Order: sequence, then structure tokens, then C-alpha cells
Amino acid sequence: MPVLTARALLLDMDGTLVNSDAVVERVWRRWADAHGLDGDEVMKVVHGRQGYASMAVLLPTRPVHLNHADNARMLAEETADMDGVVPVSGAPEFLASLSGVPHALVTSADVPLSTARMAAAGLALPDVRVTAESVGASKPDPEGFLKGAAELGIAPADCVVFEDSGAGIAAGRAAGMRVVGVGPRAAAHGPDALVRDLRQVRVESDESGVRIHCA
Repeated sequence: MPVLTARALLLDMDGTLVNSDAVVERVWRRWADAHGLDGDEVMKVVHGRQGYASMAVLLPTRPVHLNHADNARMLAEETADMDGVVPVSGAPEFLASLSGVPHALVTSADVPLSTARMAAAGLALPDVRVTAESVGASKPDPEGFLKGAAELGIAPADCVVFEDSGAGIAAGRAAGMRVVGVGPRAAAHGPDALVRDLRQVRVESDESGVRIHCA
């Protein structure tokens, strides 16, 4: 059972706290069809990134302003579609265990989408949140995690990231942080610890810091 020590936790949302795969699949497969792309290949790219950044990977010669326009439209579509949005197993108990532990949400979703999805999943929003509006660069850039650490007043090396996607794990690593991978997508990207879901995580804290037990 790996045990990681930290002073703060930085939490991704989609795939980590909230299972939103059903709506992500619906929205992105429609976009893939509209652009003549293979939906399965598109789904390998989109998790963890902001939409415009995924589009830049998938259609590298496409004008940036078109990607941003599609991104805004798709965020609105996702915010209006909560069908199938549920908590990742163990997420309510995991978040409850963080009372008194410095932690932040660091998500590629914007404020309306993150607020709606956390509510649909019945999860409380952390007090500190870094959303799409807070950063100039999408994961795998480390900006979001570095900003979360700064807002908590904790050094990056003393933070542990919880992530499900390759882009998110790369962002955490680039920020100089250790990463707990959550779920099957994380397995291929070499996180420091890997759990099936949040039922396999136990957090203990005292004046010396935080201990994260990963079963």
C-alpha cells in the first residue's frame, strides 16, 4: 500500500471526482462526425485538456479562433447536459475526509460547467478552485497546478495531484508534484500511485502534514 506524504492536495474534476464520460462522449463524437474524424481516435485526445487545446492537436492547421468558438459552444452544450453525470465511487467520502486539509480543485472546465457537474454529482466545491478562466494554458501545461499551489500557499513539491488523464498527469509532473492516478485512463501514464477509484484512498492529517494511503 503506497503512502504519500504532502501538505496539500490538488484535485482534477472530470474522471477524478466526477464521472462525466457519458456527456463528454456525446459532445465530442458529434464534433468528430462534423469534422470527418474518427470518434475513437478523438476520444483518446480530449480527456484532461481544454476543448480548444484538444482541437489544436486533432486539427493542427485549423485557425485558432475557430477552435475557441467551438470550445465556447461545446462548453455550453456540456453545461446543459447532466445526463449520466455521477460521482466517481468514493468521491463523497474522500472529499469529506479533506476537512482541515489544504486542497483545491484544478479543472479544465470553466466555472459554469464545474459548478454544474459538481452539483449534479452531489459533491461540494472546494473553497479554492482553478478553472479554465484562471489560466492562459491548458493541461498538460503545469500552470493550473502551480496556480493552485500558490493560492494555497504550499510549495509545489509538497503537493500531491489526483488525476485521471495523460494530459493531467503530465501537467502534475511538469509542476514538480507527485501524482495519484485515478481509474483506468491513468494506468498507462505512470503515476506515482494508482487507484481504481477513490474508495481505495484514505487521507490522514495532523500537525506534521498529510498522509495519503493508496490501497
